[in-house]
Amino acid sequence: MTQLTKLTDTYTLNNGTQIPIVGFGTWQTPDGDVARQSVKTAIAAGYRHIDTAFAYGNEKSVGAGIRESGIKRENLWVTTKLTNDVHGYDKTKAAIETSLQNLGLDYLDLYLIHWPNPIASRANWEADNAGSWRAMEEAQKAGKLRAIGVSNFRPKHIDALLKTATVVPQVNQIFLNPSDLEPEVVAYNNAHHILSEAYSPLGTGKIFTVPELKELAEKYAKSVAQLVLRWSLQHGFLPLPKSVHADRIEANTKLFDFEITAADMQKIDGLRGVAGLAADPDTTTF
Repeated sequence: MTQLTKLTDTYTLNNGTQIPIVGFGTWQTPDGDVARQSVKTAIAAGYRHIDTAFAYGNEKSVGAGIRESGIKRENLWVTTKLTNDVHGYDKTKAAIETSLQNLGLDYLDLYLIHWPNPIASRANWEADNAGSWRAMEEAQKAGKLRAIGVSNFRPKHIDALLKTATVVPQVNQIFLNPSDLEPEVVAYNNAHHILSEAYSPLGTGKIFTVPELKELAEKYAKSVAQLVLRWSLQHGFLPLPKSVHADRIEANTKLFDFEITAADMQKIDGLRGVAGLAADPDTTTF
């Protein structure tokens, strides 16, 4: 396990790039003042890693929050994602430029294919992903993307990508929390030196109702959120907690003054299904 001391500690990606070990998520954060202010609040609380996506509909507001934070661009890590209806080489080239414009940035730290097999590409997903990846590799070489990766990809989707890829994905962002450890995907990621990023690390809020987690949080004198985020870090994941409440945004940074015992880690690992499981990317309806 990486020694964990502060929010701005980093993991090293397979291309040598350093990524902060906790990110601030913006999925389901409303566009406009809410997104702008929550990003500013997160950066003020110490976050240096902001995660958004074109599909979230809030890239412009996230970009405004970044600019208004007063933190130098080179001290921030910003991720966004390719949306589902623009897979393929030409569409992906254009989508990268659109996201850069929306965010008001000259480059992105990480760009991900959001879903491997969306409805719009279902008849031709492998070829469409290959085209998107080629555009992303070119953008990375051009300095527009520091790192490139995927999201919601299962091993078969990455295997298909690697048939034509010249760059192994740096990141696979997946649904990871005590309810679903996605062991096969994580093992595959580890074997290929792909970092497992945890979206919905708090189980979209459902995790807070789990009695076993409440009991363990009390034991450590921490909130359930702090306990579960610490659990994620001790697994070597990169959690992306989301909140629009300043007090919770601040509280979710307090992860470095305690350590979960091996026995309690096992207890948490055994909670599969308590807050839902990852969606099957081959049967999603979007």
